[in-house]
Amino acid sequence: MLKGKLPAARMAALISLANCLFFHIPFFSFVVGNLNYAGFSGIMTIASLIALMLVLDFLVFYLLLYLTGIFGRILISLFFALSAAALYFINSYSVIIDESMVGNILNTNYAESSAYFSIRLVLYVLVLGIVPSAALLRIKIIKEPLKRFAVLCTGSLLVTLALVFINSAGWLWIDKNSKKLGGLAMPWSYAVNTSLFYVHQYRKNQKEILLPDARIRDRKKSIVVLVIGESARRANFSLYGYPKNTNPLLSKTENLHLFNAVSSATYTTGGVKSILDHKKTDELYEILPNYLYRNDVEVIWRTANWGEPPLHIKNYQDRKYLGAACPGRECAYDEVLLNLFREQILASSRDKILLVLHTSTSHGPSYSKKYPPAFQYFNPVCSSVELADCSKEELMNAYDNTIVYTDYLLSRVIQNLKELKEFDSTMIFVSDHGESLGEKNLYMHGLPMSIAPREQFEIPFIVWVSPGSRKLKADKTASQYHVFHSVLNFLNIESPIYDENMNIYQ
Repeated sequence: MLKGKLPAARMAALISLANCLFFHIPFFSFVVGNLNYAGFSGIMTIASLIALMLVLDFLVFYLLLYLTGIFGRILISLFFALSAAALYFINSYSVIIDESMVGNILNTNYAESSAYFSIRLVLYVLVLGIVPSAALLRIKIIKEPLKRFAVLCTGSLLVTLALVFINSAGWLWIDKNSKKLGGLAMPWSYAVNTSLFYVHQYRKNQKEILLPDARIRDRKKSIVVLVIGESARRANFSLYGYPKNTNPLLSKTENLHLFNAVSSATYTTGGVKSILDHKKTDELYEILPNYLYRNDVEVIWRTANWGEPPLHIKNYQDRKYLGAACPGRECAYDEVLLNLFREQILASSRDKILLVLHTSTSHGPSYSKKYPPAFQYFNPVCSSVELADCSKEELMNAYDNTIVYTDYLLSRVIQNLKELKEFDSTMIFVSDHGESLGEKNLYMHGLPMSIAPREQFEIPFIVWVSPGSRKLKADKTASQYHVFHSVLNFLNIESPIYDENMNIYQ
């Protein structure tokens, strides 16, 4: 194993070069693929970005090595390991490590994160992360005199300013593509965005802003079942014209209404918040379940997923809680959400009920593990987490089987509601976001909305109403924000913040 002594400046230069060579191929591939480099301006932009990356990396690494000693080397070693893992996900799923993606990573649970494990991931981290880090930790760093340290730092800053000035012609292009470029620059993409995530999370965790009090206007028994889908894209529902029959049960269901909808985000936490908010906002207003619960509506939240905003209700039931009373094989899947469904509703003493089912049915990359074997209608299927290694047919079949299973779950919800004849009832199914399945070499979800393809934000919005209860407006489009006001309308709840224009029922 490499061992010896190196001046801090030389070590920082070597680390900067290695960081650029190991982890910035996607960054420069994007630059070359999206910039007109036929002219002098394009060539200068590319050259300036390469030089800028090397100089800035050198400056930061040099400061760490010189000022923090062994702590700096440990931190740089951690950067290499994390950058190697980030590079794997960028290459495998074409993700961008922006703030929303950092939020996905930090909020995910063990079951979801373990689905991404692969030998290729281990090799990335071992070869590009652990091996270079081990060499770095064995080398003794020699600090230059303070005067030389000051000269090198000042020189680096001056070179950086000069490169920025020389590349002024490319500023507009860089600004236009700043999110993508920032999400591909290692390790600064996840370092900066992790800090931003926690800053914004702190703000979100402040006390929520209460909405004006509401009033229940009648004693008629009414129930809304809100089913929040996971990664369900509209394009693969045969109800919306997909040629494969992925909705064999819902296609035969009466009183079913379809809306064309787009999600407000391409990641779970953002999509779920939009479904529960009364308007588009970055503020932490009281969300639908909390608002209804505070105003004497029975609220039940059942989840096989994660990523919801803070809930202040009594009946919060996760997969572990529900599974304890559900011994069958089907309880290993999202069908656990339907266990004792009618029994819990009938046990309520309230006239108005909101029941939320938060599914995980179409979340990748292990699509083939999201449904029972009996729902493998389409074959062959992709069973690998390396989605790019699967054929288009295999990947699409595995995903389509999750939609078939979703179709079954929704039809079960409707059947249960039909049997509750004393209730006016409705089911609203809306997905948190869509999913990329290899189109334009993109997989899964999470790209910023400004550059996300339509597969990641075009979602199904499906509504069923019990016979004789309510009719729907003739509108063909809806947004996730329609859910809040439509639920208020169906439960006949009067509120100062109610917006009739955002209601889907007549």
